Amino acid sequence: MVQTPKGMADRFRIDVRTRSEVITIDPYKRTVTIQSQERGQYEESYDELILSPGAKPIVPDLPGKDNPLIYTVRSIPDIDRIKEQINSSNNQSSIIIGGGFIGVEMAENLKEGGLDVTLIEGNGQLLTPFDAELAAALAQEMEQNGVNLLFSQRVQGFHSLEQGIGVELADGHVLTADLLILAIGVTPDTSFLKSSGVSLGTRGHIIVNEALESSMPHIYAVGDAIEVTETIHGTKTAIPLAGPANKQGRIVADRIAGLSSTYKGTQGTSIIKVFGMTGATTGSNEKTLKRLGVDYRTVIVHPASHASYYPGSSAITLKLLFTPEGKILGAQAVGYDGVDKRIDDIAVAIHFGGHIRDLTELELSYAPPYSSAKDPVNMAGYAAENITAGRVQTFTYDQLSERQPDQSILLDVRSALEHRNGNIPGSINISVEELRQRLDELDSSKDIWVYCQVGLRGYTASQILRQHGFSVKNLSGGYKTYRQAQFKPAPFSPAKPDHHELGLA
Repeated sequence: MVQTPKGMADRFRIDVRTRSEVITIDPYKRTVTIQSQERGQYEESYDELILSPGAKPIVPDLPGKDNPLIYTVRSIPDIDRIKEQINSSNNQSSIIIGGGFIGVEMAENLKEGGLDVTLIEGNGQLLTPFDAELAAALAQEMEQNGVNLLFSQRVQGFHSLEQGIGVELADGHVLTADLLILAIGVTPDTSFLKSSGVSLGTRGHIIVNEALESSMPHIYAVGDAIEVTETIHGTKTAIPLAGPANKQGRIVADRIAGLSSTYKGTQGTSIIKVFGMTGATTGSNEKTLKRLGVDYRTVIVHPASHASYYPGSSAITLKLLFTPEGKILGAQAVGYDGVDKRIDDIAVAIHFGGHIRDLTELELSYAPPYSSAKDPVNMAGYAAENITAGRVQTFTYDQLSERQPDQSILLDVRSALEHRNGNIPGSINISVEELRQRLDELDSSKDIWVYCQVGLRGYTASQILRQHGFSVKNLSGGYKTYRQAQFKPAPFSPAKPDHHELGLA
């Protein structure tokens, strides 16, 4: 453990009281009422009060929700109980409901612990801070490591079995397991504040100002239970992350000590390990930008984590979101190496109001084991700058459904072998090396939709075609992104319920 109550007392003279719950607050008397397992109920006074109650797991009101084989994850004792259950009997299988950060991390840990794991997610993708095509890469990594995935499924209820637990799905099928982890999200643990006068948001988050003061004097609030300002658009939201919470704690300490520190807001930079792969994100994703009605552009590149000729290099999928004028709005990346530092670089640029031009100009450390002479961050900036400068028009994989086949040509400029090994339906193949010699095979009255493997050859082909008067656009991220986005979990067949076994007959 990082620290103990005794350690806090010895070093800092901080009185840590465990097994104690604050049940009410009286901001006018400046007192809190505490329910203690050791001392019973008592009052304590304060000069300044800091609220940091955190967030608690959401438990849906479904039949069987009190089954003892259902676990949630919030604290170390929660994990201890799960480990005790796994070790106490012949547990071989588990079900996780929820594909957020906690659900995905629990799936990996249970699988590494030797259990069969099935993860059920009500949406069509894992990890909603990521856009679908990047989340698909992380889902594929989970499936390749033996996790069963079930998307777009709702749970109707839970049933006690003679051995284990049954999970009834909306389609009537039932999954069975030895234990179940409920990880569908969190809600602020602020019910004790409802009669305190402290203002709460519509979802129960504590409303604070830039000094992290609540609506009541001498009461501050920090952490997962507060409503924050999202730094890019200035909207109010909740972003439960440890990094911002720690910074908020320091700012409140400054304020109480008489300093004028303020909290500028939360950008939403996060990272997750998914078996051997890493996913990281910062700023806004497409879902947020669409919801807010923000005009934006995207680009996807697949650069190597370091110089490709040096051993151990692997591809990073890096997505950049920006305004038509070039202001950076967000970024996401997945890969096996070097993901964290690329997203951190872009997070710094966003923090300072950065432009895609800034990414092209960043001087980042280079040696073949660590990067390339043009770092992946530089490459993303160059690709984005080509779009804003009008040097190339692009389309995204999800815009393929908008293509009019009678008015356009879908052109694969990879090699014939690559085309035979997999292509986008409806495309013809002329490699970029042969393109100049075969221009007469293309109808110049039609739009040319070009794609290659990752976008680079497509860009070259686009410039060749533009020079010869064609109207052309290039697939951002290439065939690799298209294929990535097509991922669907492997089908498996849950059992139909035996109502006698479930006690429902």
